[in-house]
Amino acid sequence: MTPPKALAFDTFGTVVDWRSSIIAELEKFGESHGVQADWAILADSWRKGYLPAMDRVRRGELPWTKIDVLHRMILDELLNDAGVTSVSDADVDHLNRAWHRLNPWPDSVAGLTRLKERFLITTLSNGNMSLLTNMAKRAGLPWDCVISAELFHHYKPDPEAYLGCAGLLDVAPGELMLVAAHPGDLRAARDAGLMTAYVTRPLEYGPNQRPHKVTEGEFDFAATDFLDLADQLDA
Repeated sequence: MTPPKALAFDTFGTVVDWRSSIIAELEKFGESHGVQADWAILADSWRKGYLPAMDRVRRGELPWTKIDVLHRMILDELLNDAGVTSVSDADVDHLNRAWHRLNPWPDSVAGLTRLKERFLITTLSNGNMSLLTNMAKRAGLPWDCVISAELFHHYKPDPEAYLGCAGLLDVAPGELMLVAAHPGDLRAARDAGLMTAYVTRPLEYGPNQRPHKVTEGEFDFAATDFLDLADQLDA
C-alpha cells in the first residue's frame, strides 16, 4: 500500500476526550453558581444536539452557522429546560467555550508528535477555526496546520469537506488519510476517495459505550490509539 502524504484527524472524540472535559466544566459551572443537575446527562444532551443542529444548516433552515454558535443555541435550550435562567450571558459564554478547552486522550500528543515526523498532520473537524486553534494551543497538539469545515461552509460528512481538505493541502484525495474514531465519518471520507484509519476510543461516550459496528478490513488501518497507528505507519 502506498503511504499517504498527509493525515487529517477528526478531533472531537478522536483526539480529545470531550465527554469528561465537558462534565468537569459543567460541574465547575454548577459549583460557582449554586446549581445542581445531572451534569453527565447534560453533557451527553449537549453533544446529541450537535448533529441535528448541523443538519438544520445542511437543509438550509439556518444560514452557514459555525459550531460555537450552534453549541450556544443548544446550551441555552438545555439550561432553560433545567431551570438555570439567572446566570449572566458572560458566564454562559464562558461555559460554551468549554469546547475550546477539551483535554486530549493520554496518547494523543505523543502519538501525533511521532506521526508528524513522517507525515503532514492537520485537523479536519466540524469545529470552527478559533475553537480548533485555541484547543491546540491549550492542549499542546502539534498540528502542522488547522483545517476546519468552516473554511468550506460544508460540515462533514459532506464530500466538500474531505475534498476541500485535500485541495488545500495540494494532494490528491487518495494521498490524504482521514483518522477518526467514528465509522460514519470514515465511510464518507472513503466514498470521497480518501484513505482511512479507524482508531478505537472505547470511552468516548462513557464507560457503558457500545462498540461501533466495523467490518474487519473495512478501513485501510485499524488501531487501538495513535501510538499503535504510528507503529503501523512506521513513524
